[in-house]
Amino acid sequence: MKKAKKVFSAVLASAMALSLLAGCGAGAAKGGSDTFKIGAIGPLTGAAAAYGNAVVNGAQIAVDEINAAGGINGYQIEYKSEDDELNAEKSVNAYNTLKDWGMQILVGSTTSACSIAVSENTKNDNMFQLTPSGSAEDCVKYDNVFRVCFSDPNQGIASAQYISDHNLATKVGIIYDNSDVYSSGIYQKFAQESEGKNYEIVSAEAYTQDNNTDFSVQLQKAKDAGADLVFLPIYYSDAALILTQANTMGYAPTFFGVDGMDGILTVENFDTSLAEGLMLLTPFAADATDDLTVNFVKQYNDKFGETPNQFAADAYDAVYIIKAAIEKAGVTPDKSTSEICDAVKAAMLEIEAKGLTSQKMTWEASGEPNKEPKAVVIKGGTYVSAE
Repeated sequence: MKKAKKVFSAVLASAMALSLLAGCGAGAAKGGSDTFKIGAIGPLTGAAAAYGNAVVNGAQIAVDEINAAGGINGYQIEYKSEDDELNAEKSVNAYNTLKDWGMQILVGSTTSACSIAVSENTKNDNMFQLTPSGSAEDCVKYDNVFRVCFSDPNQGIASAQYISDHNLATKVGIIYDNSDVYSSGIYQKFAQESEGKNYEIVSAEAYTQDNNTDFSVQLQKAKDAGADLVFLPIYYSDAALILTQANTMGYAPTFFGVDGMDGILTVENFDTSLAEGLMLLTPFAADATDDLTVNFVKQYNDKFGETPNQFAADAYDAVYIIKAAIEKAGVTPDKSTSEICDAVKAAMLEIEAKGLTSQKMTWEASGEPNKEPKAVVIKGGTYVSAE
């Protein structure tokens, strides 16, 4: 009889285990939550921390505003961020950490290579991913990934058009990072678009992250060629060195960058007076006088003690874009991550958003945004509209 009881107990335990496993499967299929869980990934430490922290902080302001106003269709947002240190492998680790937390939608990753790496996972999990600032073409190669910013090719094309339309130069030099997909992609499109423009490219010099401390050769070639504008499709940390070294050698052309330049005023030990007159193509100017920008800048200053850059604005817009798409799709947080993704990516093709980075944003099925380019210039240690 004891043996029979033991057998029965074993069968009962197995049945209970199977029931628990089935319950876990059901939980995975359905979110079972009364809040939307949004995660963010970016470099919160290291050389590109100005980007990642801006993204995380900008998104936080949007989340706080939305929650205070009643949430998304009455549902609150839970928000969590993770550091990837500008490392693709660590970005994937950050994604898995957020996924374990219960993330349903991702704002990220902040940088291109990290966003591309993470998109392999969001594709497999069918999770909706909106990168605020991942600009490489391959960031949106899967149909579950969209972006807020311009792509690298569009930044290169828009920069060439802007320089030509505003008669900013007759001879242009270029310094770019050949080891970085972001920088080399912008350079290639800029060079192509420059053909037939009212200026001439007189030098185009590359470097890599293995030799990014001495730019004297690249600068000397631009100077000797008579370049009155130097195009820098690079990140702000390298740009700060270039401006410092150009000043040392007495070379003072107009320097023109793209969104990766945003953050140069925060570089430690950099003489920010050397950035005076530097121009960059960006959809956000903190000195804009519209109510949305004024309110955002004030909140950001009050909360984080600094002026927000474009990355913060991109992420702020990203959260509101997600809100608009969720409302359009009519999904609720108890749906599975995959169900939310399918509904939201379809809604992205139907919504029209107004934000800090554009008065009007729409999206193609390719994940690319439609929005107007703008430029800012650094004057008196701050960004002001170049128009």
